Amino acid sequence: MPRVEDAALLTGVARYADDLPVKPGTLHAAILRSPHAHADLLGIDTAAALALPGVAAVVTGAEARRFASPFLVGIRAPMEHWCLAIDRVRHVGEPVAVVLADSRYLAEDALDRIEVRYRPLPPVTSIAQALEEGSEPLHPAVGSNLVNSRSFRYGDPEAAFARAARTVSVEVEYPRNSCTPMECFVVLADYDAAEDSYEVLSNFSGPFAVHPVMARALNVPGSRLRLKTPSHSGGSFGNKQAVFPYVVLMGLCARVAGRPVKWVEDRLEHLMAATSATARRMRIDAAVEPAGRVLALRMEQTEDCGAYLRAPEPASLYRNHGNLTGAYDIPNLAVTNRIVVTNKTPTGLNRGFGGGQLYYGLERLMNRVAAELGLESLDVIRCNLVAADAMPYLTASGGTLDSGDYRATLEQAVREGALDTLKARRDALRAEGRIYGIGYAAVVEPSISNMGYITTVLTAEERRKAGPKNGAQATASVAVDPTGGVSVTVASAPQGQGHRTVLAQVVADVFGLRFEDIRVNTDLDTGKDAWSIASGNYSSRFAGAVAGAAQVAATRLRGRMAALVAGPLNCRADDVRFAGGKVFSGANPDNSLSFSRVAAAGHWAPGTLPDGQEAALRETAFWTPEPLKAPTDADHINSSACYGFIFDFCGVEIDRTTGAVRIDRYVTMHDAGRLLNPLLVEGQILGGFAHAIGTALYEEYAYGDDGRFLSGTFADYLVPTACEVPVPVILHRESPSPVTPLGAKGVGEGNCMSTPVCLANAVADALSGIAVDEVPSLPITPAKLAALIHPPEPPRPASAAGSGKTSPPAAVKGGRGLTGEGSREVPATPEQVWAILLDPRELAALLPGCEALDLVGPNAYRAEVVVGIGPVRGRYTAEVALSDLDAPNALTLTGSGSSALGTGRGTGHVRLERTAGGTRVTYRYFAEVGGKVAAVGGRMLDSASRLLIGQFFEKLVARASGPAAPSEHPSLLARLLRLLGFNR
Repeated sequence: MPRVEDAALLTGVARYADDLPVKPGTLHAAILRSPHAHADLLGIDTAAALALPGVAAVVTGAEARRFASPFLVGIRAPMEHWCLAIDRVRHVGEPVAVVLADSRYLAEDALDRIEVRYRPLPPVTSIAQALEEGSEPLHPAVGSNLVNSRSFRYGDPEAAFARAARTVSVEVEYPRNSCTPMECFVVLADYDAAEDSYEVLSNFSGPFAVHPVMARALNVPGSRLRLKTPSHSGGSFGNKQAVFPYVVLMGLCARVAGRPVKWVEDRLEHLMAATSATARRMRIDAAVEPAGRVLALRMEQTEDCGAYLRAPEPASLYRNHGNLTGAYDIPNLAVTNRIVVTNKTPTGLNRGFGGGQLYYGLERLMNRVAAELGLESLDVIRCNLVAADAMPYLTASGGTLDSGDYRATLEQAVREGALDTLKARRDALRAEGRIYGIGYAAVVEPSISNMGYITTVLTAEERRKAGPKNGAQATASVAVDPTGGVSVTVASAPQGQGHRTVLAQVVADVFGLRFEDIRVNTDLDTGKDAWSIASGNYSSRFAGAVAGAAQVAATRLRGRMAALVAGPLNCRADDVRFAGGKVFSGANPDNSLSFSRVAAAGHWAPGTLPDGQEAALRETAFWTPEPLKAPTDADHINSSACYGFIFDFCGVEIDRTTGAVRIDRYVTMHDAGRLLNPLLVEGQILGGFAHAIGTALYEEYAYGDDGRFLSGTFADYLVPTACEVPVPVILHRESPSPVTPLGAKGVGEGNCMSTPVCLANAVADALSGIAVDEVPSLPITPAKLAALIHPPEPPRPASAAGSGKTSPPAAVKGGRGLTGEGSREVPATPEQVWAILLDPRELAALLPGCEALDLVGPNAYRAEVVVGIGPVRGRYTAEVALSDLDAPNALTLTGSGSSALGTGRGTGHVRLERTAGGTRVTYRYFAEVGGKVAAVGGRMLDSASRLLIGQFFEKLVARASGPAAPSEHPSLLARLLRLLGFNR
């Protein structure tokens, strides 16, 4: 059945958060963000911004301290995270101040007028650095960047390792990446001073477990934070959960300004500071028998959650705790989980959250087991899969794999996906000298998260003090109106999944009505609608939990209607049937009433209802899966209600020259329980597969060693398009879940878990064909593969420019560094050029964008410089100095500056050599930039630096040559002006 949502989406009439009307007097917000990864916040001067006409207020950490509180943290550690920086910034892009103005344009302009003083601190930019004893602690009260560590033991792993034939190990790192929804964050907030309450509309996706977190941060009870979600959202993939700090921030702004506030996030803000998947470092040891059977696992997982443990983290590390052994029958397990903080954006929900990280390690391990034992990878997977007769299977760590025949599913995929043909193709292409490999991955896909899994990070004693947490309550209401129309309301706002289509199907089936008779309401209002803290659109919970709750509510309402109509139909209530828009006796179908008449009775004639029976007008169901319990004292946890199964295999070819990976064939087999709408399931699988291609081959959150964010646009953060995503072969097998009302399981996240490691295993197989025993870290880019395939390039020959006495400046490892060298002929003597360079007025005229240059010391200047890189333009206050003066032969020019756009610093060495025509000026420079310019400028920075250097020398030549002669050929601009009648 086609989706009913598509007409509104494709014709542009769908209304997103930014399309909705605002209240009169609404102010528009722009956020000033930190250009530093780590720095003490020494002071903020907002006077110049407040002086601009149209600016109503500037909100800083002082107001946050006065009206708000820090967010709750999911672990026992003395760390604070506020909606605005208070005394320290801990990642590039952290909000420092908010300007509220009559328009977004005015607010953005005012940001440039805010002066912030920082004291930079040493940044922590990797898991390894965070674990070093001498690393600068992000949160001094914690005293370490290792903020939590827990060890778990299930079964008898020590004995299993002792008796195993051998131990196989793998170490992997899974990098940050993020899904990128088309629509970024939107928040509209208002504060009612009389009621001391907040009303916020936002494209928040849930879980609503963070609703009390937001309310507490705003210092009000939950009943005084009314949160609304619009009926349409332009994607989420988990990311929209991370809007909640901005819900609090804009609520604070509305309170300070005394007027409603609207904020719309732009793409740079989203990439820089919204959220990302966690980075994870894993080491896994396997106790293995000669035939490939794995007896035990020993895991060490270290999670990088960024600058703050923002709710619901550390969810990414613990969401899969019940299925740490994946689809395999491995009874013994030892696990150590560590959580570190780094000077990067806080992490959060991201499609497949935690699953891609887990399976990247686990499935690389199974591939390594096969390689070290000389076995076929597929045979190792086969011999370790959970058997069908073991279902429901209890995992070592407490998960309950509810249903499925994993081995039969694998064999079906091998047969229908034509694996034998793919193997023959690999052999033929390798014989031709081409680099080709086949990879596999077998994973379980958890869905409907247990609200108690996150508490596994706490000890049993800490959990007892806090009280039990468990379940996954879903909410749905079904109502009938006086004309027989049926409406459905659920506490799950869709972001493209097709909620309206599936819910209409489910409820229409229950009442025997036409699909068109069901009206589905997909927005949410916590002030009016039924919801719980588990509500929201996340964790693949829609089909199993939300649609299941709608079916439960509709079934209950149908039962009440049947009881009311049994008397008039002269039959028992359990004999009443609903079909074809009629209500009738199963024993006598001709004895019927129209559905609309039965529905109308409770509205129009409640006095005719049997004594003691309520009118059947509305039913609300709160449903939670029975198997979801709180963690046991031994830390066993069934972290999800049900588990699908995915088996993938693929063939890839690596271009021998460029290193580019081409996916030749990809087969993905899914057992997601009962499929409620196969067309929508296919769309979800294709979407997850596209996201996984990005994770595996393209997408990279790039940071400099000083924490500068370097991939702030889609020119540098490479998201795959339709051209890069092949269409996979999608296969299905249905094993209905005994846990959910409809037998459905989740399907929307699975390929984000299975595809990255399947592709990595295929690349490993391809490289093994040319005797390369290494797989690059994700993303597997052509440059990384080319470096493995080809021998190292010879060193660059020394250039004429490098033959001088001065050595080039040292580049900062891993930073957004700009280097260059060159020479220009100037028609003046070295003495004349030297005089120009040391004259403040002349130097000011030479520096591109310099509007003022003041001498503040011997050969030291303070400059006001306006620089534009691509779409970003801003004013810098720069400190410029001349040193190493060797008149008139050489000097060193150094400079550093900062602005709302970020920071920059550079060093240049200049040599002057007398020639027959004047002076040859030879230069070598190194510069580095941070903040918005580095994030947005990306690929434009090198060309921009060359342009600025060119402008400098053009001006120097002009100054040294005297007044320029008029050109015989007027410029294009001059000619255009003349054509328009401007004679100048």
